[in-house]
Amino acid sequence: MYRYGKLPYDQLRKVLAKLSREDSSVILGPAIGEDAALVDLGERVLVVHADPITGAEKDIGWLSVHVAANDIATRGVKPRWLLSVILLPERSDEKLLNEIVDQIRSAANEIDASIVGGHTEITPGLDRPIIITTAIGEGKREEILTTAGAKPGDKIVLTKGAGIEGTAILASELYDKMIGKIEKDVLERAKLFIREISVVRDAMIAVKVGGVHAMHDPTEGGVLGGLQEMAMASNLGIYVEEEKIPVRRETEIICRTLGVDYLKLISSGTLLIAVDPSKARDLVSELRREGIDSSIIGQFKDDKERVILRKNGDKVDLNIPVVDELWTILSIS
Repeated sequence: MYRYGKLPYDQLRKVLAKLSREDSSVILGPAIGEDAALVDLGERVLVVHADPITGAEKDIGWLSVHVAANDIATRGVKPRWLLSVILLPERSDEKLLNEIVDQIRSAANEIDASIVGGHTEITPGLDRPIIITTAIGEGKREEILTTAGAKPGDKIVLTKGAGIEGTAILASELYDKMIGKIEKDVLERAKLFIREISVVRDAMIAVKVGGVHAMHDPTEGGVLGGLQEMAMASNLGIYVEEEKIPVRRETEIICRTLGVDYLKLISSGTLLIAVDPSKARDLVSELRREGIDSSIIGQFKDDKERVILRKNGDKVDLNIPVVDELWTILSIS
């Protein structure tokens, strides 16, 4: 029986093997750790990705756009077109639908993207809305990045901090449970983290600075899951030190109260960047100049050892599958 969240990698490999099909126009199809498919258009490449929002209700329409668009931006191109599938529970009213649609439109405006299609229905068996958004972009072949593009010696730059999206979701969904244990102003600030989940600007700044070989959006599984996927996709080793990973005070307080590991907490809003060592400090400086906190947290290695050194001295083996903490805490709360 599967747990909530992504399929285990061994099962996912079997699924991908069944879905694969030879097609000369497909540059990159479904693969573990890869954020978006690439389709050959001649001198240009079409970039396509789809993502669901299943673990949150507040701002679900807004979230759906940014979460999907982030995976286009990690390819080094701007998201341009969106298709949204809206699945509503029975007894949903027009007010709920209008709120979701308004959120989708607002988020699309923020990244200058167009809604070009989708589907809406009332779906039996749901206890909350589910939205699946497909995002599409395109760019020159030589500009396209993949998760597998990291090179030995590349520095790893992380933006904003760990657990950005998860912190906001926990602060909203478990607000009543935590109020009294955590100061109200901490929870209110944490809820506002949701406004930072787009990494489109982060990614475009990185591309402009140059020297970037790969980018990845660490969603489910958090920063640990994102680092693991980059290492697996690039077939490289990795070494990261937890003490170098930015973690906001609000995230630390909420995770400590709930017994959650912030490095395994869904982290849309964070961007992982594999960059040439000669450009790493320039990239961090430019991101900070643009108001985006960032740090060099480790590097890729030319071996298969994949380790993160925790603050307490423990070493976490990133060859072991990472389970996101969000589903665990929400399922028992």
